[in-house]
Amino acid sequence: MCAKQVKKAPAQVETTGHEWDGIEEYNNPLPRWWVWVFYATIIWGIWYSIAYPAWPLLTQATQGYLGYDNRTAVAEEIKRFDDANAEIKAKLVAAPLADIPATDALNTYATSAGAAVFKTFCAQCHGSGAAGVQGKGYPNLTDNDWLWGGDMEQIYLTINHGIRNTTNADARYSEMPKFGADGLLEEAQIGEVVEYVLQMSGQEHDATLASAGATVFADNCAACHMEAGEGDRTQGAPALNDAIWLYGGDRETIHTSVFGARYGVMPAWAGRLSEDEVRAVTTYVHALGGGE
Repeated sequence: MCAKQVKKAPAQVETTGHEWDGIEEYNNPLPRWWVWVFYATIIWGIWYSIAYPAWPLLTQATQGYLGYDNRTAVAEEIKRFDDANAEIKAKLVAAPLADIPATDALNTYATSAGAAVFKTFCAQCHGSGAAGVQGKGYPNLTDNDWLWGGDMEQIYLTINHGIRNTTNADARYSEMPKFGADGLLEEAQIGEVVEYVLQMSGQEHDATLASAGATVFADNCAACHMEAGEGDRTQGAPALNDAIWLYGGDRETIHTSVFGARYGVMPAWAGRLSEDEVRAVTTYVHALGGGE
């Protein structure tokens, strides 16, 4: 017997030969335009990988016969802007710091350039709005409560040399004793001076303990924080008689500060930023609202 041959209809499309539950898959050809576009992308991809940097090697990628390099292109673009701003940068570096805010052209450029420097290098600690992070030791730069002074000269020195770092010989440096951890004060005395600081800053406190704490404060704390708790910028000692706190001003936080001290560090930016960048960010910080 011979198998019966089934003829296809003239317009019938062949199947792939696969079948699922009686459902067959047509073997429709791809549109010619799609096939040619696909071939063209393959050719273009091969050409691109030969013409431009593409294949990674041990130390770099293949450079391509066109010689294009992203780093070089970016460096050239940066140089173009540096050249365009060379004159104003030279004037910014040459001008006395105090004259920069008073000179419209310098102030406009420095404020704009300083904002870019601040957002790149400073916002990680001081916040994008420069308000700092209370409780973490990052100062608010928009108020008038400055540990080391808030005029142009002092802001410039702080940015240039940093605070308590080990990389700059001229870094601002002060260290609060660890009154509890080092056994300089007894726990009862720490409790008393904490109540006195609460009283000094206008907060709820134990009046009896605060009275005893006044003596402890005068003997151990006034040399840096001054008799009335107004602080001393020459030592970086904060004011304790206001409501502005670097690490927080509640009873528990003040106790932690007295017992174990605080030791915040700021990096030195001299050498990491150019002189015009330091002056620009100094101007920007000074103009935020807290500059003196």
